Amino acid sequence: MTPGLDALLAALYVFIDDHVAPCRRIGRPPKLTDAELLCLAVAQVLLGFPSARHWIRFAHTRLGHLFRYLPQQSAYNKRLNAAGPLISHVIEALARQVPTWQDDLRLIDSTPLPCAASRETVKRSDLAGHAGYGFCRSHSRFFWGLRLYLVTTAEGMPVTWCLANPKIGEREVMAALLQRDHHLVRQGQVILADKGFAGREFEALLTERWGAHLVRPDRKDEPARHGKIARARQWIEAVIDTLKGQLSLEQHGGRTPAGVYARTGQRLLALAAGIWHNWTTHAPIKRSLIAYDH
Repeated sequence: MTPGLDALLAALYVFIDDHVAPCRRIGRPPKLTDAELLCLAVAQVLLGFPSARHWIRFAHTRLGHLFRYLPQQSAYNKRLNAAGPLISHVIEALARQVPTWQDDLRLIDSTPLPCAASRETVKRSDLAGHAGYGFCRSHSRFFWGLRLYLVTTAEGMPVTWCLANPKIGEREVMAALLQRDHHLVRQGQVILADKGFAGREFEALLTERWGAHLVRPDRKDEPARHGKIARARQWIEAVIDTLKGQLSLEQHGGRTPAGVYARTGQRLLALAAGIWHNWTTHAPIKRSLIAYDH
């Protein structure tokens, strides 16, 4: 198997159709199956088309040889917005296929996910009650939207994730996420985090409930333990940079809770599919998506 967008989409379609996509037994079968829908969504992100309108127009000329049917923009948006749970299921299924799934190292972090840029948009948004104002420490600016909480393997394969109001504390959200997906945390795992997850209760939860070990940079007001671990922290920072840069996370275009969830998952699925395929093809750099962006 050789790396390339066509090869990735073909392999991903077979994997989803054989192992993940539910069987439809009642009613007329859809012209575009769930496996084809997710492959189309992955291709949209990898080829750099944040706009669904531009993407569908391009897909009819570039990807007609891969799909027996391509929907119009409205139908594509409706199917994609409703596919959030299936996308999460596929991401976890892909993560279980890579060798680092068995490793004892997990990376955790959160990042802002802006959903509006003006006060008028905030007032009209369907995300009212879900999104809120938060502060981005990396850019020293406020934003209105959600925060993405992410757990990955060492090379950046998404393991689990969620979205939350930025006014909720990082430790509280991550603790709830790990308790929801408690089957993903096991005895002896090392959880690598940043200073934002410093706290006795959060560390005690990891240690006492699962026997995991929290490793984070030392704060100035506590005894030396792990040091700055700046080089190791760059791993998860590089993953988020890939999501926001190459995979256009901040240009998701979601306007409803289901839409934001599905379109965030769309970016994570594209990253997961690329890493999974790189492991399959023995690519030297597992998080590289260069072979799939043209």
